[in-house]
Amino acid sequence: MKKYQFEINGNNYDVKIRTFEDNVVDLEVNGTPYKVNLKQEVKTKKTPRLVRSKTPPPSTKDNKPLTRGGKLSTIKAPLPGKILTVLVKEGDTVSKDQKLIVMEAMKMENNIQSDTDGVIKSIKVSPGSAVLQDDILLEIE
Repeated sequence: MKKYQFEINGNNYDVKIRTFEDNVVDLEVNGTPYKVNLKQEVKTKKTPRLVRSKTPPPSTKDNKPLTRGGKLSTIKAPLPGKILTVLVKEGDTVSKDQKLIVMEAMKMENNIQSDTDGVIKSIKVSPGSAVLQDDILLEIE
């Protein structure tokens, strides 16, 4: 049940929407129940608005890559897309800025590179996989 407060011409109204099915709204205005038939949906915007969460600024204290669980570093998808090629396998030793994965995002090929030196602990994707932004692609130890 949704509750709203309206002020119309200086009068206050407490409105509770009980149910909304098809084009019939069962609501209560200041304690009095009503059934309201809607004639058409009112559209206020043509397209939805994308709202992105704000990310904290990068730390300036040290430039070490972010790690989790001690020495475990995760490589995440920067954008939604499709994995084209995985260039490494579990157990491979990699160096910083080495190309690990090629993915297609926004009709472009994007190279995913290592952010640290280490050994590939696990690979979470395979060629042809569809990924969303921030999905974990692989882990480096």
